[in-house]
Amino acid sequence: MRFVDEVRVRVIAGNGGNGAIAFRREKYVPFGGPAGGDGGRGGSVVFAGNEGLTTLLDLSYARIVRAERGRDGSSKDKNGRGGRHKVVQVPVGTQIFDAESGEILGDITAHGSELVIARGGRGGLGNIHFKSPTDQAPRRATPGETGEERELRLELKVLADVGLLGFPNVGKSTFVATVSAARPKIADYPFTTLVPTVGVVEIGGGPARGGTTMVVADIPGLIPGASQGAGLGLRFLRHVERTRALLHLVSIDPAPDRDPLEDYRAIRTELKQFDPALLERPEIVALSKADITDNRDAHPALRERFRDELGVELHLLSAVTREGVRPIIERLAALARSPIEDDPTED
Repeated sequence: MRFVDEVRVRVIAGNGGNGAIAFRREKYVPFGGPAGGDGGRGGSVVFAGNEGLTTLLDLSYARIVRAERGRDGSSKDKNGRGGRHKVVQVPVGTQIFDAESGEILGDITAHGSELVIARGGRGGLGNIHFKSPTDQAPRRATPGETGEERELRLELKVLADVGLLGFPNVGKSTFVATVSAARPKIADYPFTTLVPTVGVVEIGGGPARGGTTMVVADIPGLIPGASQGAGLGLRFLRHVERTRALLHLVSIDPAPDRDPLEDYRAIRTELKQFDPALLERPEIVALSKADITDNRDAHPALRERFRDELGVELHLLSAVTREGVRPIIERLAALARSPIEDDPTED
């Protein structure tokens, strides 16, 4: 399935039904009074969170989303039926903006949560409402109100406790596959991951055994220039905003111009240019692929460089052999549970 995390769509709520002009016509009642019913309210456009969805693909084909019109009122004081609401299912983590003003209209952050984006018009009044001592047979009713209409921009930001950062091919997808049931595509070339992959990690046996869970997201495509659109980074940097903690993986690359410490600096620079607040996220840095001899041998010297030049502790892990994975998962779980000043998962 194609991953789509930004769409534009026009939503049109239903118009209210018109009020009716009618009079009682019963046997032995030759001059019956007004009996026109009210029009029904138009249906509203409602967005609902659905944790089973991971993309806005369906909405990319629906340029217009329209709710049902309210039915007109009729004789014998019968009110028109209200129009059905149009409920649009979107992935959890979807933000909804007014496309013209840029104003954020809502943020869908939980499964089942609903947000009314465009309200249906009120139904018109039937002539029964206009009877008065001076007008016993009013021939006046009001039309239904027009439903709200908006041009929207929807933006999906993956909701996760931990975001995985690092250059392409440093082992992020392998890490997610090891610690969770997620099965991302894994291969030995850059940009294997073309969409954010989300995995659920069980801590302490998971909820069934008194433990808990943690959601980990592989954020793909980060290279120098990502915040200006290079690679896939600009498309996916927004997903980092939702995470509460970061795991930054570095690795020894065979290219002679690559250095793990400089790779780390480059990614941090992209985060700063995209949103300086991301630099304040709790973070763990690890040299991955410890099962490869070159990486293991390079770790002591790299650990000193990271500590001396950046004041950063460099851990060592192997997603293949699971060496160092458990301690890092436990530390990430603690960081993800810690309160932060600007919680990206709340409005």
